Amino acid sequence: MAASAGPEIERLIALLAKLPGLGPRSARRSALALLKRRDQLLVPLAQAMTAAAEQVKTCSICGSLDSTDPCSVCSDRTRDGALLCVVEEVGGLWALERGGSYRGRYHVLGGLLSALDGRGPESLRVGELVARAGSGEVREVILALPATVDGQTTAHYLAERLAQTGAAVTSLARGVPVGGELDWLDDGTIAQALRARRPA
Repeated sequence: MAASAGPEIERLIALLAKLPGLGPRSARRSALALLKRRDQLLVPLAQAMTAAAEQVKTCSICGSLDSTDPCSVCSDRTRDGALLCVVEEVGGLWALERGGSYRGRYHVLGGLLSALDGRGPESLRVGELVARAGSGEVREVILALPATVDGQTTAHYLAERLAQTGAAVTSLARGVPVGGELDWLDDGTIAQALRARRPA
C-alpha cells in the first residue's frame, strides 16, 4: 500500500490493483494520476463508473454488454443472421467489431473449458449456443477462440456439440500477421501458418 496514505487512498489503490494489467505499482501510479487531476479525471471517471454500474446490462440473446437489451448488435437488422461468431468474452466481440469486416451476429461463451479451473460446459453458455445454431436461421458458426490449450479444447468440444445442428462450423485462420517478419514469430504461429496455407 501507499506509505502515509489515508484509508480512502489505500482502498482506491487496492481496487485499482485488482484490474487486469495493473499490479500494486501501476495501481499507485494510476491513483496518484487520478488524484492529481481530480476535476479532469477522477470525478468524470467516478460518474462514468456509476452510470455504467446502473445502466449496463448483459444481452439476453448474445451475452454482450450494452445499455439496451437486446444489445445494439442483436437489434441491428442489417446484420447477417446466418453467421454466428462465438467469442470467449465481450473483449473478443469488441476486437472483431473494431476490424469492421464482420457483419454477422455473436455469441459470448463466458469463458473457456478448463479442467484446471474446474470450469465445465455447464459453466458456459453452451446450451444457448446450440439452441441458436439449431434454430434454422444460422448457416455457419465461426469459432473465434484463443489459440491456447483451453481455447482449442473448447473449440473441439463445441464442434462436436454443434455437429447435430446442421450449421457449418469454422474457425478463424491463424498464422503470419500482416506485416509480420518470419524471424520474429514463434514456432507455433509459423507451424499454424504452414498448415493453413492456401494457393497464392
